[in-house]
Amino acid sequence: MAKNIKSNDWKDRLNVVYSTNPDFQYETAAEEETPTLPPSQQRLRVQLDRKNRGGKTVTLITGFVGTEEDLKALGKLLKSKCGVGGSAKDGEIIIQGDFKQKVAELLLKAGYTQTKTVG
Repeated sequence: MAKNIKSNDWKDRLNVVYSTNPDFQYETAAEEETPTLPPSQQRLRVQLDRKNRGGKTVTLITGFVGTEEDLKALGKLLKSKCGVGGSAKDGEIIIQGDFKQKVAELLLKAGYTQTKTVG
């Protein structure tokens, strides 16, 4: 009878060389997220961007240091205050449209004192 495997998710084990050792335990490398810095220590940059967006203008907020959940929460706040869509991933927030000035003001009100507008 075969041993019970704790996690049978084969996607976690792609590109892995298997061992014939019956006592081998597969270990996944868990990425450790950086803790979120307080708003006063965040160095955010607000800029307009048109690259690879089909000519449409977006407001791009970069420089966020912290967990993905906190990034998404800040993105949701900014999107709801501007009344538009967007996304938040990989340390940057994208707001659809030209809201550079409004986003900078909202970030300053939220305590992000080191926010700069670029360009």
